Amino acid sequence: MFIAQELRKRNVAEYLLYMWQVEDTIRAFGCSLPRIRREYIDRFDYNEEQKEEEADWFGNLIKMMNEEGCREQGHLQINKVTLQLLSELHIQLLSSPKFSFYNAEYYKVLPFIVELRNRGADKQEGEIETCLNLLYGVMMLRLQKKEVSASTEHAVKEISTFIGMLSDYYKKDKEEGLKFE
Repeated sequence: MFIAQELRKRNVAEYLLYMWQVEDTIRAFGCSLPRIRREYIDRFDYNEEQKEEEADWFGNLIKMMNEEGCREQGHLQINKVTLQLLSELHIQLLSSPKFSFYNAEYYKVLPFIVELRNRGADKQEGEIETCLNLLYGVMMLRLQKKEVSASTEHAVKEISTFIGMLSDYYKKDKEEGLKFE
């Protein structure tokens, strides 16, 4: 919860990737709050009040996962909405002549997005979700200490720059409001 709150303020893409990891963490512990508390939360250097807050947060997420039918796979509605907001901003930025730098970065990563989709990525997912899925997948490979090819590393570097730019615009839009015309 504490990490999520900080990431949401600082970088929405990192927040989403973190929340996807939290969903997977909950699944890894069998959606069991007692296990999450005992085997995960207790490992952090939190005081008792913080541990209670963290346990409440995980408990609410577990409840939502059960209610929304994503115990086994998929994402919580709150994460889907955040992704949708990012995707809508992406479309607005591409449509506006004021954001040529963003457009240039997008066209730089478009071949990677096309290649990812051709390799079997879900054809229904949007471009931003495709990018985030790549970043999440590589993050998981690194956590498992698995090798990542040089071409994938290159794609990750370019897509990270692009998604970082989108996150910066998202933050600026939330704080100040972007002018698209």
